[in-house]
Amino acid sequence: MSVGLIALLDDVAALAKAAAASLDDVVAQAGRAGAKAAGVVIDDAAVTPRYVTGLSAARELPIIAKIAVGSLKNKLLFLLPAALVLSLLVPQAVTPLLMLGGLYLCYEGAEKVYELVVPHAAHSHEAGLESISVDPKTFEDEKVASAIRTDFILSAEIMAITLGSLSESGLAMQALVLALVGTIITAAVYGVVALIVKADDFGLWLAQRSPPSQAGAPLRIFGRGLVKGMPYLLKVLGLIGTAAMIWVGGGIIVHGAETFGLAWLSHLLHDTGEAVAHAVPAGGAVLSWLVQATGAGLVGILIGLATIPAVGYIVSPLWQWCATRLRRIRTA
Repeated sequence: MSVGLIALLDDVAALAKAAAASLDDVVAQAGRAGAKAAGVVIDDAAVTPRYVTGLSAARELPIIAKIAVGSLKNKLLFLLPAALVLSLLVPQAVTPLLMLGGLYLCYEGAEKVYELVVPHAAHSHEAGLESISVDPKTFEDEKVASAIRTDFILSAEIMAITLGSLSESGLAMQALVLALVGTIITAAVYGVVALIVKADDFGLWLAQRSPPSQAGAPLRIFGRGLVKGMPYLLKVLGLIGTAAMIWVGGGIIVHGAETFGLAWLSHLLHDTGEAVAHAVPAGGAVLSWLVQATGAGLVGILIGLATIPAVGYIVSPLWQWCATRLRRIRTA
């Protein structure tokens, strides 16, 4: 074998080692960034099941698949390039945009609470907003569109947290890690959601297919328990999802306000949480987080309730006026 060929093989081996090391680095950074975004991931998993409640069992998985595809598009086609461009050209715009997303989450969550407490007034409010919808053809389309809009905000928070942990990495590394984190999180979230919403069907299958002997009794009992328990679990998850939107939205706004010199509220929540943790050493870290999350949730619900009349009396009429003008321009 010639010396030149040996040198070429050495170069190929060196390149292979470098590529493997880079891949390990991407995976390691993706793991660290994904861990930091775990809270938002849990919120995303809790929010999504409520979008398939009230629909036929046959349409649950197709709807989840549509939402998952929309979520992946949100992350890879829109948020990933936008995050990279903003971080390069206008990094100061990231926080205000996230705060707008947080405001939307507060509004969505508060609207659900408003509907629960004052259903008649909430239905009147929603009726006034029909003209600002995306004109869905069916109830299913409306559910999917609403889920993808909410996912966009949660995905933006996930991508922003991920990007924040990659501040010292190169552009190529940032793009690879963002793509990897976005893909893995989407698969994990909607895989879990699919398991949750189809658990009752699995329970029915167990109850019907288990052998009639005494050995099959535990499986039948477990299957019936799943069938009876899943509607209640989905309702609980719907409440958790609403609370999660309000908490995440409020937290985004509270932390974003620090960038504009309004850090007193964030410090107040942090100091209150630390005081509770010192007062109750057992489980202090959990109590501290709970206090801060509750504070962020209160901020979120107050902001969300304030946005409901703002949307009804300002945003909706303005949107209707713009839509009317556009229709006139098109027909002229």
